[in-house]
Amino acid sequence: MDRARAQPAPSRSPAARNRVDDDLARRAAALPKVVLHEHLDGALRIDTLLELLRERGVEPPARDASSMAAWLDANAHAGSLERFLEGFALTVAAMATSEALARVACEVAEDALADGAVLAEFRIAPLLFEPFGLAADAVVEALLEGLARCPGLPSGLIVCAMRHLPPAETLRAARLALRFAGRSPAGPGGPCVIGFDLAGAEFGHPCGEHAEALALVRRAGLPMTLHAGEADAAERVLEAARHGARRIGHGVRLADALHDPARRHLVDEVRELGLHLEVCPTSNVHTGAARSVASHPITALWRSGVSLSVHTDNPLFSRTTTSSEAEVLMRETTLTASDLLAMTRQAAAASFLGTSARERALRHIDDAIAAATAPRSTPNRTAPAR
Repeated sequence: MDRARAQPAPSRSPAARNRVDDDLARRAAALPKVVLHEHLDGALRIDTLLELLRERGVEPPARDASSMAAWLDANAHAGSLERFLEGFALTVAAMATSEALARVACEVAEDALADGAVLAEFRIAPLLFEPFGLAADAVVEALLEGLARCPGLPSGLIVCAMRHLPPAETLRAARLALRFAGRSPAGPGGPCVIGFDLAGAEFGHPCGEHAEALALVRRAGLPMTLHAGEADAAERVLEAARHGARRIGHGVRLADALHDPARRHLVDEVRELGLHLEVCPTSNVHTGAARSVASHPITALWRSGVSLSVHTDNPLFSRTTTSSEAEVLMRETTLTASDLLAMTRQAAAASFLGTSARERALRHIDDAIAAATAPRSTPNRTAPAR
């Protein structure tokens, strides 16, 4: 190109930008979704949170939904995982009755279904409710009952342990998960516990501290997804795999190894093991794991051939939805709707739900892929015979 004649691309008018944004929003909303990484206690509706807090006699930090949204937004942008996690003290207190737990589980499933989910896994740490007088078994039963109230969405529950707590607590959580594995209050085919996770502040608390509990879960054959490589180094992703993880919560620090010849083998090992990363772009920005969505490592990891998919993590705290995540990725990165559909297909294949649920989801996604790649018919412009 003649540099002297090169002109900057004209900027879009506000009206044109709005049209582009509206088109992206429509395309994102139309995509089928698979939810693999969403914390129930980070996914309440704001109105439900306020109502439950008042019922519990807990003074909320804001009086109405818009003020509460502003408070949550400010907390989310603190840029610290520890600060981000503070919001859970509020939501756990609000949810600390069996009725509230069932209600929240049902509403979160309904919201996922309304957003286009064809399959969903939700997670929570049941032992967090024990200080409020709830037995852990009762917590799991209430949550599964709530999920069963949304029969239109195939769903299951992942039991989390909090990695900063003593290993004995993780062992209790593991035994709890195993008691409910494959057992649904709704009967055969209903929602049940489908997996185990280590959540909470990662740095300083490697999963190896909880080796006994992880070995118990692994020997029992219950699938595991472990948070790793979010607030600690890429090596933690492979450590989680050695302890039996089939999926990784976040794993974004793996991208650090992409440009380091001495560590590139970590990425190769992740691909060879078939590990699937549950990536949460907006949440990663809020917790300081990424500077922005535009510079988020999801694009580089995807282009490198790592299996991954897009999730919300804590939609209440990050003020997001799965559709919003898809929209912002298409707007601010080079990822396309075709990329997102391919990621969603990988998510369905990596799900811990039963074969029939996975196959139904895969058929739905494949139909969407076929529709997106089908040649568009052009109108016949031949003049009609007179």
